[in-house]
Amino acid sequence: MSVRSVIDRYYERVNAGDWDGWLELFDEHLVMDEQLGGHLEGLNALRGAVAGMKQVYSRFQNTPRHFVIHGAQACVVSHISATSASGKPIEAEVANYFLIEEEKITYMANFHDSVPFAPILSPEPRRVRASE
Repeated sequence: MSVRSVIDRYYERVNAGDWDGWLELFDEHLVMDEQLGGHLEGLNALRGAVAGMKQVYSRFQNTPRHFVIHGAQACVVSHISATSASGKPIEAEVANYFLIEEEKITYMANFHDSVPFAPILSPEPRRVRASE
């Protein structure tokens, strides 16, 4: 399978909500630097992050717009269009960097503005009534 095929499957599975299939694209010993989730090592850590994503997003789409592939490396510029579990929209431009070895993603990093993700990063403010 080519680097481009792995990358295409990455976005197909994300956009289909096929998180189990998405996880299959990663090497067991992957390293990921995720802008919101931090530094992750190993497939079990990524499984935990996916469980969190399922809780904070009611909808998540990541549409690729531009690909640069060189050997085993790829960079994809894309647009995230999502909805938080509380119904707030999230729109963000993102760049993902991938290292693919033996048809598996062994390293990934993403880069984006964190401001659009405020609905999932900040808890809903507690409303206090004057009588409290």
